[in-house]
Parts: sequence; C-alpha cells; structure tokens
Amino acid sequence: MKGPLFYSKILLFGEYGIIKDSKGLSIPYNFFKGALKVSETPDQEAIQSNENLRNFATYLEEIQDKGIVKFDFEKLHSDINSGMYFDSSIPQGYGVGSSGALVAAIYDKYAANKITVLENLTRDKLLKLKEIFGLMESFFHGKSSGLDPLNSYLSLPILIHSKDDIEPAGIPSQSVENKKGAVFLLDSGIVGETAPMVSIFMENMKQEGFRSMLKNQFVKYTDACVDDFLKGDVKSLFSNIKELSHVVLDNFKPMIPKQFHTLWKHGIETNDYYLKLCGSGGGGYILGFTQDFDKAQASLKDYKLEVVYNF
Repeated sequence: MKGPLFYSKILLFGEYGIIKDSKGLSIPYNFFKGALKVSETPDQEAIQSNENLRNFATYLEEIQDKGIVKFDFEKLHSDINSGMYFDSSIPQGYGVGSSGALVAAIYDKYAANKITVLENLTRDKLLKLKEIFGLMESFFHGKSSGLDPLNSYLSLPILIHSKDDIEPAGIPSQSVENKKGAVFLLDSGIVGETAPMVSIFMENMKQEGFRSMLKNQFVKYTDACVDDFLKGDVKSLFSNIKELSHVVLDNFKPMIPKQFHTLWKHGIETNDYYLKLCGSGGGGYILGFTQDFDKAQASLKDYKLEVVYNF
C-alpha cells in the first residue's frame, strides 16, 4: 500500500497576523512531501510514526461527537494494525507544515463524504475543510487554523483575506531566466516548537502597545506585501518587506533565534536580503527575500539556502 503524495507548504505572508485577521498567502512547496505507507520491514522511524498514528486515531474518535467530520475507523485501525505509517521528508518543527500533510493524507483516505479537490470549491466548502482540518490538526500543536492541511490537501496557493474569507489564488508564474530576485529558505539548524511560540504571542497580545503595533504596523505591511506579491509589483513589495522585517525584529525577538538577530539586522542595513519568520519561528526555517540572489548568497555564505520562488 502506498497513498498519494501530500506536499509541504510555505506561508509567505501572514504568520501570527492571520490570528488577528491580517491577509495571508500560503503556497505549496513540492520539495518536501509525505505519503501513508505500509512496510514489511519497518525501521525505527516507521514504528514511531505508526505509534503516533495510533494516538492520532484515538484523538479523532474523541472529536467524532463534534459532528463536523466522520471517519471510517474500522479501516483506519485495520491499516494501523498492519503497520501503516506516514513516510515523510518534511522536517518537523521547521514551519513547512509536517503535521498539515499528515492531516491531509488521513482525511483524504479515511473521511466519509469528503470534499474532494475535483469539486467546484465554493467558499463554503473551503471554510468547511479549513474547520475540519483545524480540529484535526489541533492534536499536534494546540490550536490550529487548519490552513496548513488545507494547502497540502488542495496543493494550490491560498489567499487568506480574513478568518472567514479564503480563496485559491493565482500567483504570478515564474520563469527562472533573467530573474535575479528570489524568495528563499534559510536553515537555522534548530528545531522550533509551535505551541510555546504561540503562547508567547498570546501573552504579548494582552498588552495594549503590542496589539496596537500588530494592527498599525505588522498587519498593515503584511497586507501590503500580499497585494504587491499577487500584482507582481516587485518594487513596492521589497519596500514593504523591508518595513515588515524591521517590525518583526523589533517586536518578535523571542521568535527569532538569538544567533540570527545580527544577521537579520545586517540584511535590513545592507538591503542584500530581508528576513522574516517562516511559520511560528523559534527555529526551523527563516524566510528570505532578495532582489539579487547571488548577492544574498555571498552575504549568507555560511548558511544553507533553498530557493522557493524566483522574481
């Protein structure tokens, strides 16, 4: 048995902001992927994954009475007992949606009356999926928006207008020829954990000053970046990303690993690149934007960079 592939995702814009109704833009990232499998000779990782699936199945039975989704538990338990596991190259704690891909795979295979990708995806269907996925993914890190599994399930860019308004988005197509600019991932080499970062954010939200900064600066620049990116207005985009990078450095320090504070500042001062959080931060990947990838690479020569998108 080998199930279909589900890909990782990158939230280009909107981390933390979407909790407070900023815009967001999430894109599939096909470099990492995962699938449900059964192996005759499972290794330690497969055995551990199988155990995790068993716990997840128990959780899914507990949420069954919420009535928003039903699963074929007989089939699910039978497959888990046969040694099913999630075979994934998606790194955990890196902000690229490892639990999202697993949730999408389980929904795809075991949900009764599932909403499929081939249907006419109305706004109501998308919101329904997002609600189901949010409930399912809460097992992994407390409260979930459901966006990561949605992105993985649909394998489409998703534009988030607000909590209750999302749609598949067309992003400017990219040809690599003559394009010097790039969005890239920088590997921090540290595993991040979502739950502690989100709880720091929620704690900060109790302060008037932080709330006001979020609304008047963070959300403002995030929304502008999303609009610029979708329009393909690179000049305006980089001016807004620079502001956004600055706001994050000043107000989200706990989410940026200490050894990257200087690097972050260096990008803003030299304009070689601008960094921002990828997911909840605290480690994992850091997202970078540059108008000249060669220059950024030279500046960040001690780090491993992966290009995600070319301008």
